[in-house]
Amino acid sequence: MSTVLDSIIEGVLEDLEARRISEIELLQQISAAGRVRDAYAALANSGTQIIAEVKRASPSKGPLANIADPASLAMEYEKAGAAVISVLTEARRFSGSIDDLKLVRNSVALPVLRKDFIVTEYQVRETRAIGGDLMLLIVAALDDHQLLDYQSLARELGMSVLVEVHDQQELERAVAVDASIIGVNARNLKTLEINEGAFAELLPLIPEGIIRIAESGISTREQVALAESYGAKAILVGETLVRAGDPAQAIMTLLGR
Repeated sequence: MSTVLDSIIEGVLEDLEARRISEIELLQQISAAGRVRDAYAALANSGTQIIAEVKRASPSKGPLANIADPASLAMEYEKAGAAVISVLTEARRFSGSIDDLKLVRNSVALPVLRKDFIVTEYQVRETRAIGGDLMLLIVAALDDHQLLDYQSLARELGMSVLVEVHDQQELERAVAVDASIIGVNARNLKTLEINEGAFAELLPLIPEGIIRIAESGISTREQVALAESYGAKAILVGETLVRAGDPAQAIMTLLGR
C-alpha cells in the first residue's frame, strides 16, 4: 500500500528528470559554488541552537505562509540568532524551490540546509551545486546502501548531513552508518501523524557525541524545554516561525532568550 512518503518521492523523481543537467555542467556548478559553511560546528556551539526554516506549505497543513521574499525572512532568522537556515526545495507538497535556497544562501552568512527528499546520487551532487552546506537524508526513504553511500558522498563534497529518523529501528540504522547529526522527526512521513512521545523515546537513545535534533510539532517554549531535557542540542522549526507575526521574537521565545 502506497504511503504519503512514496507519493512525495514519486513526484520528486519526476521533477528531477525535468531539471536534470549533464554531469559536466553539474561539476562546473559545484566548482563555482564556493566554500562550504560548517553546519556541524554551528550546531555544536554552546546552548540550544535553532534551525529556522523557510517553509511555505506542508502536506499535513497545506499552505502556511505567503513568503514573497525568502531572503528577507532568512536575514530575520539570522539576526535573531538562528544557527542554520533550512530551505524547502520540494515543489509539489511544500511549495519550495531551488531558487529559494540560492536566494537565501546569497543573503546570509549562516550554513544552509537543503530540506528535500534525497533519493538519488544526482541530488547529493546537486545539493552542493546549488549551495547546500547541510543535507537531509531521511532513513525511511532509503535502504542501508543508499544511506551510507549518499552520506559518504556528501561528506566528500564537504557537506554535513542531517540523518532523520522516526522510530528505534531507523535510529539504529542511522547510528550504524556513523551519522554525526541525527534528527528525530515527531511527524511520521508515511502517515503524517505526530508521535508526541517520539522525543522522549528516541532522543535519549542517540549516543553521546552525536548532535541530537528535535524536529516537528514544536510551537512553545515548554516543548523546547522538554526536548532539551531529553538531550536535544537543537530544534528545527518551520511552521511556528512562518506563521508568527514576528519571526525573530518567536525564535527568542522558543529559545528562552
